[in-house]
Amino acid sequence: MRIATAQYQSTMNQSLQNNQDRLSYIMRQLDSQKRILLPSDDPVDSVRLSRLAREESSVTQYRSNISSLQLRLTKSEGYLSNMVTEMTSGRDLMVWALDGGNTPDDLQAMIAPLASLRESLLYGANTVDHEGNHLFSGTLTKTPAITFDPAAPSGSRYTYTGNTNAQNVVVGTGLTQPANQNLAGLETLLNQLDETIRVMSVPGASPNDPAVRAVLTANLGGFDDTQALISSKIADLGGRQNIIKTLDDNHANVSMSNKIAITEIGALDVGIAATELNGYTTALQATYKAYAKIGNLSLFNAI
Repeated sequence: MRIATAQYQSTMNQSLQNNQDRLSYIMRQLDSQKRILLPSDDPVDSVRLSRLAREESSVTQYRSNISSLQLRLTKSEGYLSNMVTEMTSGRDLMVWALDGGNTPDDLQAMIAPLASLRESLLYGANTVDHEGNHLFSGTLTKTPAITFDPAAPSGSRYTYTGNTNAQNVVVGTGLTQPANQNLAGLETLLNQLDETIRVMSVPGASPNDPAVRAVLTANLGGFDDTQALISSKIADLGGRQNIIKTLDDNHANVSMSNKIAITEIGALDVGIAATELNGYTTALQATYKAYAKIGNLSLFNAI
């Protein structure tokens, strides 16, 4: 049977092209270490890999959210713990101030530390993060938690101006955790401190004066109530951190399982690929040699 030169060349070129394409594909598989480069390589496993990749992406985002949330909760817990410590010293001053043996000069000496405590508590309540957001204003992050009105009468100049709403962060499928805490209630203690400082500043103020004693006693109770309030918030923050730590550990296990599955399904068997590469290389070389050999043949060689 005779074969036209054009047909022969087309057949050889097609064979060379097929071998070259397959050789290039195997080399790309070896370079990426992936068995599946196109969905058509294995439609079923391609779908499985796509689902695993989506799940892994979600888990990665959850863990990133948890990391940011952990940092914020830790900072908030630290600030609140410092405030409770400061209140302890203020409470001790109130106990001392109620001692009937104190003179007016003794009460006057307590004004400076109480005023310093008042300003420190206000500053702590209005703490902002590196982005300028208030930590203890609920969801009103651009609003100070507590504001001071110098025009208002003593004992009512401090007002809580945040809210008690939660800033929820997604930490899992259908799971959220609050990222914030509020300090509603602290303004009561600040107003009591403000009134205590006022009555102590009156010349001749004595702890044995019923009016002065009533203010000091109310302030002492205010310290106890506020310490209990903030301590409960610290406990709540600690509980949240335990929850998200457990969630993060669970996410880490899921992520590891996903990565193992992705590797098992999509990883390239290097041994098989190397064997195929060698086979196609040999076939390509043989085709080139055959093409060159046949290309040099002529009918005159048979004469």
